[in-house]
Amino acid sequence: MTNRRLVATSNVDPATIPRSLATQPQQQQVAKNSETAVAKFNDGNVSPPTPTSLNGDSSMPSQFPIFDLNLFMPSPALPLHSFEPPTNPSSLANALRAINDGSTAVIPARRPSAEYSPYTKSLSSTAPASPRIPPIRQNSGSATPRVRPHATTLSIPGMTRSLVSPDGRIADRDVAAKLVIVMVGLPARGKSYITKKLRRYLAWQQHNTKIFNVGNRRRTQANVMSPTRPSPVKPVNTSRENGISTLNGAHSDSHASSHSPSSPEIASLADHSAKFFDPKNSEAFKLREEMAIDTLDELLDYLLCGGGSIGILDATNSTIERRQHVFNHIKAREPKLGILFIESVCKNPTLLEANMRLKLSGPDYKDKDPVKSLADFRERVKAYESAYVPLGDYEEDHGMQYIKMIDVGKKITHYGLEGFLSTGISTYLSSFNLSPRQIWITRHGQSVDNKLGKIGGNSELTDRGHAYSDVLHRFITKKRQEWLVEQKDKIAQSSFPPHRGDQSPPYPDINEDLDEKNTCVWTSMLTRSIETAQYFEADEDYDVKHWEMLNELNAGKFEGMTYDEIARDHNDEYVKRQMDKLHYVYPGIGGEGYLQVISRLRDMVREIERIKDHLVIIGHRSVCRVLMAYFMDLTRDDIADLDMPLGVVYAIEPKPYGIEFHAYKYNEAEGWFDEIPDYKPQKTVDRHA
Repeated sequence: MTNRRLVATSNVDPATIPRSLATQPQQQQVAKNSETAVAKFNDGNVSPPTPTSLNGDSSMPSQFPIFDLNLFMPSPALPLHSFEPPTNPSSLANALRAINDGSTAVIPARRPSAEYSPYTKSLSSTAPASPRIPPIRQNSGSATPRVRPHATTLSIPGMTRSLVSPDGRIADRDVAAKLVIVMVGLPARGKSYITKKLRRYLAWQQHNTKIFNVGNRRRTQANVMSPTRPSPVKPVNTSRENGISTLNGAHSDSHASSHSPSSPEIASLADHSAKFFDPKNSEAFKLREEMAIDTLDELLDYLLCGGGSIGILDATNSTIERRQHVFNHIKAREPKLGILFIESVCKNPTLLEANMRLKLSGPDYKDKDPVKSLADFRERVKAYESAYVPLGDYEEDHGMQYIKMIDVGKKITHYGLEGFLSTGISTYLSSFNLSPRQIWITRHGQSVDNKLGKIGGNSELTDRGHAYSDVLHRFITKKRQEWLVEQKDKIAQSSFPPHRGDQSPPYPDINEDLDEKNTCVWTSMLTRSIETAQYFEADEDYDVKHWEMLNELNAGKFEGMTYDEIARDHNDEYVKRQMDKLHYVYPGIGGEGYLQVISRLRDMVREIERIKDHLVIIGHRSVCRVLMAYFMDLTRDDIADLDMPLGVVYAIEPKPYGIEFHAYKYNEAEGWFDEIPDYKPQKTVDRHA
């Protein structure tokens, strides 16, 4: 300890440093004298205590101030000798802290700081700091080049970023993060309904997703090959032409089928009756297999050459042999691609009836006699059932991940799910329901900041905004009553099989008690949204809840500013936003962009899909844009520029075949809402919005 203290200064002769340690009696004497000295000093003695040498003699006031001994490292030239710890370590510590340089102040002990770290440069160094050299990308394991594949964690737009995927989308190199979804199930089990909703959800999440339907290829080729046409041509799927990408400017169509059907094949292909789907019909079976593989090749072209992230193969794939063939074909083309089987099973006879009704209004039976069409379709289903094998033991024995969906989300089972996409899809599918309901979306009434042209903030409503909230409550209440009457009329008039021209299939859950439906009202946690719901809050027929997820996009340090002020004082940021509003993120603490809003609304959308009650959402411009983009299946380029003015309410009614959509504009003079006929989403004309 003595050596460590003395070598701390440079003016000490090393020859004077004691080479031996004090004996135990000497240490006790030092402790006793030091405790007495410290006590006198604490009682007001202006003279600092006089330390005692380790030999027990009185000494002159020390030249050394009191330092925490842990601040200094032992000198390599003066190694410390091992010794037994003292019997009273606290007394020894007090004695050492009493050593001082004769000044009237005692330097307090302090903990080591980063500047005393042995890993930093010397405090007395006058050399300039070395320039920082960025790391060189290399293999840290050995000199052997890397042979293992790269990690395949999913990139999420707006939430992840990497060197190879700076925009957060799946990079071309990360092929294993891409996914092929293979649908499985008998006809009229809701496969197309599931694929359309799933594609809409994944595309809304900014994943490039596309459906490849084998039935559409069959119908397209049958039309092209029709004997009534004067000049048969090679079967071409229009969507395939559009879907194949170019490589270095050359059109890539290496996997197109070169098979030219013969006359019997053309006749068989043109036949859409149940005979074509009979497993015993070998010629039709061969054609169906060829069309399935052609469609699968189109899907693989999209993923591997066309920048796609997810491809959905919509077909029955009802046998083990077909599924294994599809699996092998994908792995032969690209072994790293992920494959997920999704099977839709219907056990509810009411649901099956609704699905069959949809088929009768589909392209195979449109404008045909519904009774004959229904009989033919039942025969088609029987043909498939004769060879149908559901997902199960075979897939599990061969390590194939799958999801089995029963009665459109009533029950979900899955096996071996791997990756963010597969697990997220399973969660989304479990939220499905086909209950009849209405979803209303509108912005809040006019606020004080709206009137001043400021963005963000948390201002209250103006008088005009309060008037809007009153009219909104009265209008939606009236529309609820009209909807209830309309639904009961449909139940009374429905028939099965449907009459010719009947284009309104019933809901599977139509027999539930419609009078018992609640109407939920969701607002953000901002004042202007909450105040717009004040009349709903006072009405016991409505259940109001405030959600932080519905808050307006946070403008960061630009909160409370006008766009003109931003353009004047922060023109670089203003221009960046105008160039790419979807990916732009406002600077400053809490600043967000549209991709962040999409991410935080992911759970909200799943909850909207899950609930069976009516819903009114009173949100803000960015939030309403994002929600409308989901329901209306808008592209990513449309989201940030969608026209979303104050004073418009949108009514969405989910149907088994899609959505029914209406828009109403606030008529301030009349104190009511007028429907906008044939409303179509439009791009905003406001250059700032």
